[in-house]
Amino acid sequence: MIDVRALGYVVVQSAKVDNWRDYAENVLGMQAQDAAGGALYLKMDERDFRYLIVPGDTDRYLASGWELPDAAAFDDAVRALELSGAEVVRAGAAETALRRAQAMAWCVDPSGNRHEFFWGVRADFRRFVSPLGVPGFVTGSMGLGHAVLPAPHFDATDAFLRNVMGFELSDIFRVRFTDDPAEPEKRIHFLHCKNARHHSLAIMDLAVPSGCIHVMAEVDSMDEVGRALDRVAAQDVKLSATLGRHCNDHMISFYMKTPGGFDLEYGYGGLTVDWAQHSVYEATRVSLWGHDFSVGFR
Repeated sequence: MIDVRALGYVVVQSAKVDNWRDYAENVLGMQAQDAAGGALYLKMDERDFRYLIVPGDTDRYLASGWELPDAAAFDDAVRALELSGAEVVRAGAAETALRRAQAMAWCVDPSGNRHEFFWGVRADFRRFVSPLGVPGFVTGSMGLGHAVLPAPHFDATDAFLRNVMGFELSDIFRVRFTDDPAEPEKRIHFLHCKNARHHSLAIMDLAVPSGCIHVMAEVDSMDEVGRALDRVAAQDVKLSATLGRHCNDHMISFYMKTPGGFDLEYGYGGLTVDWAQHSVYEATRVSLWGHDFSVGFR
């Protein structure tokens, strides 16, 4: 199995890259910096980037970048993917350089989600300086946050992520997002890798055109969540869910639309887990309080 350490970066395709520059600087509080080929880096810690925005014909989530510890782990990952029957593509020099890594390869899972594997981050380690005064984001060894991806081929995708990519199950949701009993119940599997974040990846049994359900960015105080809510209102960004606290990872957060068509969860207080002491469970509601997702459909 693959020795995935964290969600190192995400790649987003955009028809109007400057929309992401404005969103990052004026709503999220991240630094936006130009990159090669008309791309854009969004910086949220000492690394050169955590979000890579690349120009393209459509707006969508393009890839999840999974960090490996070293060259040997990278070679092992490529072999494991090939043995599983996945088609593995080794990135060329330009694509690897854009990701600021020593090497990168990618494949798609049974639901068509693109997963990139890399090792040897290159960075100038300049400190993060938010244009809005956000002190920092919770990253480090736990990666940039998490991504929740569509999995219309749910069982096959779950098996690939766990048996090939090496993720382990954190917990299970079987939930409805409204009070309507006619709403189909949805399965979500929350998955962790080799860090203490409750989940770095989750999959949901539906298809979405944007290629992603949501990504999560975590700040280090509740006040920063409140200030971000104020900016969402001031910048007329569409809210996808009201403020609430999740049952499983205890994150206090809200959800908003991104220029990529998927959601971004902006939160504080996410659970860190000692996996030796953890027991998997199933939750039948999304949140302890709040998180009214109906606001996104109004």
